Amino acid sequence: MAASNWTTPHPSTFILLGIPGLEAAHVWISIPFCTVYILSVVGNCLLLAVIKSEPSLHEPMYLFLAMLAFADLLICTTTVPKTLCIFWFRDQAIHIDACLIQVFLIHSLTTMESGFMLAMAFDRYVAICNPLRHSDILTHQAIAKIGLGVVLRGIMVLGPYPFLLKQLPYCTNIISHTYCEFMALVKLACVDTTGLRAYGLVVAFLTAGLDFILIILSYILILRAVFSLQSKEARRKSLSTCSSHVCVMIAFYTPAFFSFFSHRFGHVAPHVHILIANVYLLLPPMLNPIIYGVRTPGIRQRLLYILGLKPA
Repeated sequence: MAASNWTTPHPSTFILLGIPGLEAAHVWISIPFCTVYILSVVGNCLLLAVIKSEPSLHEPMYLFLAMLAFADLLICTTTVPKTLCIFWFRDQAIHIDACLIQVFLIHSLTTMESGFMLAMAFDRYVAICNPLRHSDILTHQAIAKIGLGVVLRGIMVLGPYPFLLKQLPYCTNIISHTYCEFMALVKLACVDTTGLRAYGLVVAFLTAGLDFILIILSYILILRAVFSLQSKEARRKSLSTCSSHVCVMIAFYTPAFFSFFSHRFGHVAPHVHILIANVYLLLPPMLNPIIYGVRTPGIRQRLLYILGLKPA
């Protein structure tokens, strides 16, 4: 569907261009996309299998990690298959309902990821700052309630997005992106979207932004508690328990904030922004299992056993 054939402000189908300016390289770009996707699916499935099969890992940190891994699986599967269809088969059309579902899933799942990382930071705070009450505070029932709260927050706060977007009249149905994204659709609207943009900013601040602030606050308290310890070995062990979570947090929030601010306030080249937006969705799901698999002895040993590389 060409832009010149545009006739209605309420389309039934949108056209995803992929990465404008790099169309000739789409097939080559698909190779790392496909590789990262396969690694993400395999890595997170193995991580879930390890946590499920190893009773010693049924602790708050790893149960929250399992929730994060499941969200990672869903979010990369929400975007990559359609992206690869664009790259390989030029299958660029997407029905408006599928597009709006993709918007909802992308934003709600990334909000859930942020919430699970906040829960993991809270677990580390309790474990280090109040270790004697750790098992009393983070019971399995409390963990289930926290997980459910994170999921419900993602659904309820982001639920209005598809309904608000469907009401808009659009000047074109051409989306210069590899997937349907809230701001990408807002920019196509033929009406004033100041209120909608403000709503998006408020939602982003009250979810990922607030989560990030609380995570930073928790680590300030953790560091204060750690450096008050007399033993260097105790300080080292305490910090090592947080290192994997810090790496995961950096991998998630760095491209997330870059993508968010460049979409709203920045002036970067379109293909750079789209690549960063994809990195934001694809890199954390691939890195999370690797980081925890390498740095956590319990996960590493059980993984080697599942893969047949270590005897029981």
